[in-house]
Amino acid sequence: MGSRKKEIALQVNINTQELWEEMLSSKGLTVVDVYQGWCGPCKPVVSLFQKMRMEVGLDLLHFALAEADSLDVLEKYRGKCEPTFLFYAGGELVAVVKGANAPLLRKTILHQLEVEKKVLAEGRERNVVTDEVLSGVAKCPPREKGGGEEEEIASSEKTCTLAIIKPDAVAHGKADEIMMKIQEAGFDILSNEERTLTEAEMQVFYQHRAREEAFEKLVHHMCSGPSHLLILTRTEGTEDVVTAWRTFLGPCDPNVARREHPESLRAQYGTEMPFNAVHGSRDREDANRELALLFPSFKFSDKDTKAPQGAEAQVVSPMEALCISKRI
Repeated sequence: MGSRKKEIALQVNINTQELWEEMLSSKGLTVVDVYQGWCGPCKPVVSLFQKMRMEVGLDLLHFALAEADSLDVLEKYRGKCEPTFLFYAGGELVAVVKGANAPLLRKTILHQLEVEKKVLAEGRERNVVTDEVLSGVAKCPPREKGGGEEEEIASSEKTCTLAIIKPDAVAHGKADEIMMKIQEAGFDILSNEERTLTEAEMQVFYQHRAREEAFEKLVHHMCSGPSHLLILTRTEGTEDVVTAWRTFLGPCDPNVARREHPESLRAQYGTEMPFNAVHGSRDREDANRELALLFPSFKFSDKDTKAPQGAEAQVVSPMEALCISKRI
């Protein structure tokens, strides 16, 4: 009986909107296990949570249960059988882990707890994420106005780029781990959509490589299973997010990446071409076209969509935008 009482006390059962708001505003980090009534909470992680509470204390770490059918805010999770854990700090979503992956849950808890301690002690900004199930496709944050040329340069880190965690990395169960490393590196994930890309999309996406011998193999690989499509931005530093992301990826060939940039994502998660785990846009122009193709609802800033000098404004569809210029 005593063990059962401890289990109940460990995770607060959130069954009203008021309790949801109250729990998420708790000081520190709150981990919410979102579950379906017909299958119940994720029991395998209870022992992990108990150990974590004993290890790090009770002041800044909280665990909760939330049945999707009981809360309107979780309506889009209804009917999904995969365990989902939402990490909240200061009422904001800071991480998402899908699946009962105990090592990843532990690593995420420890990392987010350390981040939140620095937020509380030093006033740092939180790296807020957007879960596609909760919020749908996100828009790039608007730029502040009124600063002239210098203000535009200062806010350039708020532009966005595309990242794809490819089917090979997803099939090996590395997607959540890669996303955590992306956040640790200072990137914000504005949107995360898991889906299987179509052959038509990938033929246009990689049209600049259509003359290459490996083109068909690359297209087939990208359509072979689910990918994670991410919209990334960067809130810290002055380096453009496209450049920063390309640097963090490392060389395209994983073997070259392991020699020249061993800390890069492709060095750690890629195997051989074309199975290099992650994709990044080559430049700002590519990022805009790729986002337009894969996220049709994405809204560009005025700076990103400004036409070249002397060019007439044209209205084109996302698919046409990708086909405007062909480069080898």
